[in-house]
Amino acid sequence: MTARSTDDLRAKIREVPDFPKPGILFYDITTLLREANAFREVIDRMAEAVKGEKIDLVVGMESRGFIFAAPLADRLGAGFVPVRKLGKLPAETIEVQYDLEYGTATLEIHRDAITRGQRVLVVDDLLATGGTVLGTIELVRRLGGEIAGLSFVVELTALGGRAKLGDFAIHALLAY
Repeated sequence: MTARSTDDLRAKIREVPDFPKPGILFYDITTLLREANAFREVIDRMAEAVKGEKIDLVVGMESRGFIFAAPLADRLGAGFVPVRKLGKLPAETIEVQYDLEYGTATLEIHRDAITRGQRVLVVDDLLATGGTVLGTIELVRRLGGEIAGLSFVVELTALGGRAKLGDFAIHALLAY
């Protein structure tokens, strides 16, 4: 079955209460990913949202951001750059510590991943409080990249992440 509307896509995301801790409602995308047509539709819509933009690289954050960023990069004819958790990249890196919805973490990127002036689309599965994406933006900027836009599958509007991101072009397929 092909997902024809955002409601069709929304229906394919499982809601898991009290994960990873009590009081949090987790939006589980694995139920959407297992359906080839729905997954393809998500990538198609993400690509359509940035149609006409000059994008040299798509940066995806570990780990669920990789799921969407890599095929989106392919669809856009752009390169893919992973932003990983601390200690996962083999060559020289730069790092940033950032706040999560429920703690702190550190992200890193290879020092040679982005060339000054390259236009970068930052992609993740979820926009919540904005901490992960703000950390990634900082890494991209420190390497001289220009943010072409920010793209998410799901946005949790009540957590206010969008308000922290300034004037960037922000695309979110589904809002809760």
